[in-house]
Amino acid sequence: MKTAVQKTAIYQKKRPGASRWANKWIQSPQWFLGFGIAVAVCLVVFVLNVVFGRVHPGSTWGLGYGIAAAVLFVGVFFYGVKRRTMKVRALGRAWYYLQFHVYGGTLFLLLMLMHVGFQVPHGVLTWWLWALSLWVVGSGLFGIVLQKWIPTLLAGGVRTEVNYDRIPELVADLQKRGDAVAESADFAVQDFYRKQIAPALAAPQFRPIYFLGIPSGMGGKAKLFASLREMQPAEERIKLDELEELYAAKMDIDAHFTLQRALRGWLYLHVPVSVIALALLGFHIFAVLYY
Repeated sequence: MKTAVQKTAIYQKKRPGASRWANKWIQSPQWFLGFGIAVAVCLVVFVLNVVFGRVHPGSTWGLGYGIAAAVLFVGVFFYGVKRRTMKVRALGRAWYYLQFHVYGGTLFLLLMLMHVGFQVPHGVLTWWLWALSLWVVGSGLFGIVLQKWIPTLLAGGVRTEVNYDRIPELVADLQKRGDAVAESADFAVQDFYRKQIAPALAAPQFRPIYFLGIPSGMGGKAKLFASLREMQPAEERIKLDELEELYAAKMDIDAHFTLQRALRGWLYLHVPVSVIALALLGFHIFAVLYY
């Protein structure tokens, strides 16, 4: 019987009976189990290598690790190809490419480290290939953490969903509405708006504090609003309410701006270096075959 599933805030199928941690971090228990078995097999083979053979990149064992690592590294690049050919259904579901990208990439790193005997290479080319491999896999795992963590932060901390590309337009609209409200207010509210609110509405602001959590209220600014509201007549209080709402909306937009920017930015740490590493790998293979 097919079990009903529901989606979490990060658009991943939630498996009834699985822990919250497993639902969040493991998209496919089958792929995760296969990865665990592959890692165990690799480590057993390496132990046998240490006991019965020579640990060296040029040995039969070492060449085997290197070939397997190279095949995996080339294979994980097909995820990028699939992302750019999403309409070609004959290539299969992107989900499978993603699973192979994640688990195959991590297994590549293990095999690469086995290839060099878990030591730092001495050659210039091999050192750079070793370092870039660490960077590529490390940045990829960092990206996974961001993609799991940030949507959860946004889902639990902000009141509205915001399209990142429309943020400048939305901020400009808030600023225009804030200016209009302030113009019709008395001097005290205008002065408060000019000093306390207008600077925040001027442009999207990157606020690293949002990586630690999105505050539920407006903190000290709420106290300023409350203090001024007590001294104002009813008509001005309504305007203060409108300004407070605009300010709260801007805080939500800043949270989206900060966190969605990080989600997009990590690709610049991962993709270009991956391409360079692939080129170095090709040169490394050529050098081994030629010399």
